[in-house]
Amino acid sequence: MDFRVDPADMAFREEVRAFLKQHLPADMAFRGQQGFLAGDDDSQRWTRILHETRGWSVPHWPVADGGTGWSAMQRYIFEEECYLAGAPAQNQAGVSLVGPVICEFGNEEQKRRFLPPIQRGEVFWVQGFSEPGSGSDLASLRTTAVRDGDHYIVNGQKIWTSFGTSGQWNFVLVRTDTEAKPQKGISFLLLDMTSPGVTVRPIGSLDGCNHLAEVFYDNVRVPAENLIGEVNKGWGYTKFLLFNERAFLGAEAPALKRYLRKIRHHASREHAAGKPLIHDPTFAARLAQYELEVRAIDMAVQKILHQGIDERSGGMAIGSMLKVRGSELHQKLTEMLLEVIGDYGAVFYPDPNEERALRDASFIGPEYAPGLAAEVFYRRACTIYGGTAEIQRNIIAKAMFDL
Repeated sequence: MDFRVDPADMAFREEVRAFLKQHLPADMAFRGQQGFLAGDDDSQRWTRILHETRGWSVPHWPVADGGTGWSAMQRYIFEEECYLAGAPAQNQAGVSLVGPVICEFGNEEQKRRFLPPIQRGEVFWVQGFSEPGSGSDLASLRTTAVRDGDHYIVNGQKIWTSFGTSGQWNFVLVRTDTEAKPQKGISFLLLDMTSPGVTVRPIGSLDGCNHLAEVFYDNVRVPAENLIGEVNKGWGYTKFLLFNERAFLGAEAPALKRYLRKIRHHASREHAAGKPLIHDPTFAARLAQYELEVRAIDMAVQKILHQGIDERSGGMAIGSMLKVRGSELHQKLTEMLLEVIGDYGAVFYPDPNEERALRDASFIGPEYAPGLAAEVFYRRACTIYGGTAEIQRNIIAKAMFDL
């Protein structure tokens, strides 16, 4: 593998940096840099800015469906620079998950109807996969969809739906054949959250937000035209989506780099035994170890970008490996960030997207303290969401060692 940087990629990185400097709103950058989870307002607003100014909102989609035609390395550079600048994450359920599924498996009418609003930041999507008792064991789901003329009648429950209270559309896995083997009787439906019979209840979480929800479906009528692909073939579309999700979650080297930068910044200003913490040998050795681990993930991602992977070439296992290591490092580095600022790390500041705005909070400690505790609490879930670390290790064992 040739690790020399392509001058064209260097020029593209400078182009992205200049764009972010000019177009990323300061309030968004502040919330992102502090570690507050982006709400639906920031996510959709940022998507609109990307789309309207440069057409960059869905760079990984096919060009025919609105993508940019960038190389894999260019997409990586773009994601890295956005993370480092503090840009909010876009609506992942729409842009990164259901969007590519519709591009790959949707019919022309579905593409025309659903893709442009995602690209323009007009519709907020949420995922309907996990159920009580059917989280990582997704194939055991029990939400049903029964055909009734031109509609499916959906009944059941989903849980841990990220940003469920903000959802306008919901892509849902449903069981359309109760007699078939678990993976054989699942279908993939697109469901309007304003449909009669849909009830959303927020779930409070450790980070002080209500970004999780449980969703109930009581005789919800979904037009049959909202079925993606073929009936009972949803498991194949789901595997495609999960591969994208796990690679996306596990390969967050840019986010890990941002943590390292913040740790160095804060540790150079915090003191221990009369000198900056960054000069403490024990602390420096620990930080160096984490830097090596982040660099290893970054090198692995860049190797993948050069070589390319798919499910047939072991891509699912590689995505799982990156997901496991990346999620563990998210937790280690955010915990280290709290340790750096000492007692002030225990202070919980409100999310500026909530009614209790930061400007109304009582500040104590350094100006970079807000957001750290919230991010630590949120990242406790990163070894669970997108498939638990235990399930990821099972996937690796099966794919790589035939266990």
